[in-house]
Amino acid sequence: MKKLKMLLGTTSVMAALLLSACTGADDNKVPKENTASHTGHEGMNHSGSGEVPAGLKEAKQPKYPVGSQVIIHADHMPGMDGAKATVTGAFDTIVYTVTYTPTTGGDPVKNHKWVIHEEIENAGDKPFQPGDEVVLNADHMEGMKGAKAVIDSAKQTTVYMVDYIDTETGQKVTNHKWVTEDELSPAN
Repeated sequence: MKKLKMLLGTTSVMAALLLSACTGADDNKVPKENTASHTGHEGMNHSGSGEVPAGLKEAKQPKYPVGSQVIIHADHMPGMDGAKATVTGAFDTIVYTVTYTPTTGGDPVKNHKWVIHEEIENAGDKPFQPGDEVVLNADHMEGMKGAKAVIDSAKQTTVYMVDYIDTETGQKVTNHKWVTEDELSPAN
């Protein structure tokens, strides 16, 4: 009987230890805030196919022609700011920052950079203005395509598609859409 009690006691202690180990070391910490609504780039498709929306026109005289080596000065997502990049496309269009609620649910993504005019449903020829409500055709992030959005800002500029090495992971990102001309500088 003594051995049975000892075995049951040991088994109980082992089960308690096992259960506490399974809950994870972070369970007692304050939950992290959902940063998707702040940075808007969690779940982002860093690499792209290189395909561009219908009607998007190549820039006639971009500051950084295709093949140019540049440095990215944007923090749309971790590992981007300061990365050396190669321009794979240059296009003249209107870029927008938008706030939208993903079609997959969750908190609104605020001030997402960038959606271009040609990635908005029924865009037409006239630029949208801040406050306009639109439907997104872009699929940079999970839950973006088909989402209702509000235009936060609009700017006529040259946008670039780039290949770069993520400064945090060391992984190659190909055909990333989009960075604006003022987010780039020549690489030395």
